[in-house]
Amino acid sequence: MAFDERAFFTERHETRTGKYQCPKCRRTNEYSIRWARHAKKDRLPPGANGEDRAKFAKLRDYLLRLDDEVVCKTCGKKFEIPSQHSLMFVDQLGGLPNEEELEREIQAASGETGPAPEAKPALPARFTRKSSGWK
Repeated sequence: MAFDERAFFTERHETRTGKYQCPKCRRTNEYSIRWARHAKKDRLPPGANGEDRAKFAKLRDYLLRLDDEVVCKTCGKKFEIPSQHSLMFVDQLGGLPNEEELEREIQAASGETGPAPEAKPALPARFTRKSSGWK
């Protein structure tokens, strides 16, 4: 049996946001990007041989980016999305923190929530005395 991707994966479309910088105006905005999620089926298709079984054991779920260009929200110019992330494996995404976890980590690091921030050491007098101006 020749390798037919549709026999091994189910395809589902989804939208994810991504932050990209416009090369024209240099502003960073969030854009909705369309992705196709290819999820490995739970069993082999009928008529699979030993070679297909070996391939099926190595398969992983992945995301394939469908959009190659976006329109800048600020200047209206169309620009190409960097191609380094046009295909991503889903198991690699699982290790990344989601936005809520990131917000909690940022708040904890800035001292907004949690234990009281430590007292900062006083600056030396040469940094705090008033300037006498140019002489």
